[in-house]
Amino acid sequence: MRYLTTSEVAERYRTAESTVRYWRQIKKGPRGIKVGKRVLYPEVELLRYEGTLIDGQEEWGLAS
Repeated sequence: MRYLTTSEVAERYRTAESTVRYWRQIKKGPRGIKVGKRVLYPEVELLRYEGTLIDGQEEWGLAS
C-alpha cells in the first residue's frame, strides 16, 4: 500500500498544504493516519474520498 504525505496530497488536489491540514481539522476530505509526528494518507483512502465526491455524497468539492 502506498502512503502520501500532506505535501503530496496538496499537490494531487492542486491546493495548499494548509488546506489539507484544515480539511483534517474539520473532518472533511481524505482521512489520514498519524505515524509519529507525520500524517500519512493511504492512497486507497484518497480513492475512496474521490468516489464520495463523484457520487455526490460529500456536501462540497464538486464544481458546478
